[in-house]
Amino acid sequence: MRSLLFVPADSERKLAKALASAADVVILDLEDSVAPERKETARRLAAECLSQGQRGERQLFVRINPDSTGLLAADLAAVMSAGPDGLMLPKAGGGKDVLQLVQRLERTVPVIAIATETAAAMFSLASYAQAVPPLVGMVWGAEDLSSDLGALASRDAAGRLTDPYRMARTLCLLGARAAGVEPIDTVYLDFRDPDGLARECEAAMRDGFSAKLAIHPDQIDIINDAFTPSAAAIAEARAVIEAFAAAGDAGVVAIGGRMFDIPHRRRAEKLLARAEKYRR
Repeated sequence: MRSLLFVPADSERKLAKALASAADVVILDLEDSVAPERKETARRLAAECLSQGQRGERQLFVRINPDSTGLLAADLAAVMSAGPDGLMLPKAGGGKDVLQLVQRLERTVPVIAIATETAAAMFSLASYAQAVPPLVGMVWGAEDLSSDLGALASRDAAGRLTDPYRMARTLCLLGARAAGVEPIDTVYLDFRDPDGLARECEAAMRDGFSAKLAIHPDQIDIINDAFTPSAAAIAEARAVIEAFAAAGDAGVVAIGGRMFDIPHRRRAEKLLARAEKYRR
């Protein structure tokens, strides 16, 4: 996964646009983007979309409503028989919530947890390792967390995340990597600002995130490009691996006046594996 595109499942027009995009994962949303009176329509259209099999090379996930809303049972009854590739669990409070969800399913599917939407959830990020599998990814989010905290905003006047949300971002990244699942960066809300999105993608990729959420099809190409290793990065990774191969069992090698040790080699191997998956 590089790009995961949310689409309100109650809109046939938006569903069609999402399915025509290059998103690696399209998330059929039954939760926050759907008004209460439109939930049943969203369930029906999501099930139809899944049943029609319009996947191509992408996956179709469904963001369900959390159990606390009383809507989860109806969501699962509507979509599971249609064969989603996975589920996204919002308002997750730890690995136990993922396991409780799986117990309600007749067949196990991959699960992505949105892991930082409440203050209480921040203290359970280490628990997700107990839910692997079916957990395959963890997302952090600022908007619901800011509401739970009673904050006026999650960013300062310059557009930078403030301290509570930088902490949430970092802890989600650490929790995901500790659990061995994919860390997924949150949405960039201004879909008319491609330069800002590109900068945020670059920072996420730099720090260790492997994918990013999107709210508009126009964001997908930017995200996919950012999370696909560049030609320069591939060339450097190959040079590191070749240098270690030439040095035999050496624990450190020198390339162009710079020293590289075993963690650099491992990072290079991971980058080349990712590049092979997403060949340009």
